[in-house]
Amino acid sequence: MLMSDTSRHTRFLREFACHEEAIRAYVRRLVPTRCDADDIFQEIAIVLWEKLDEFRQEENFRSWAFGIARYKVLSWLRDKGRRRMVLDADVIELIAEESEREDPYLEMQRKAFDSCFDKIPAEHQQLMTAAYQPNVTIQELAATSGRTKAGFYQWLYRMRQMLLECIQRTIASEANP
Repeated sequence: MLMSDTSRHTRFLREFACHEEAIRAYVRRLVPTRCDADDIFQEIAIVLWEKLDEFRQEENFRSWAFGIARYKVLSWLRDKGRRRMVLDADVIELIAEESEREDPYLEMQRKAFDSCFDKIPAEHQQLMTAAYQPNVTIQELAATSGRTKAGFYQWLYRMRQMLLECIQRTIASEANP
């Protein structure tokens, strides 16, 4: 018996929201441009919704979604195969397999980063985030922060090192509780 539309919709939204970032990252690792990944991701979302009745409760949604994503990427590859910048299907398969194996560790890194970044004061978070935005110069950020350009680069380096050490500690503590 099929689920009611409301419970089906709710179930899909919960699972999809929980794994959206990982599915998007998985696709991004398999295609050459972010624009291609965004286009393919939209198609994947539609297929996931259409095939939700085929998903069994005891299955892992992320693994199931990765499988659908892999086929969508291979389909995209077949359609775009005449372009030189597109990888061979065998290479995509190897990258997809490696991405699936690495996903749990990458997810652990993402969570550790989020946790560590949240510990940084808000004004430092804003400066760090701004440093990686297009059309923003380090000179402008340095002036905003009251530092010289060299001083800002040094501060940014120290902040990245602090984040890296926090991430490494967080991962190590999770690996050895």
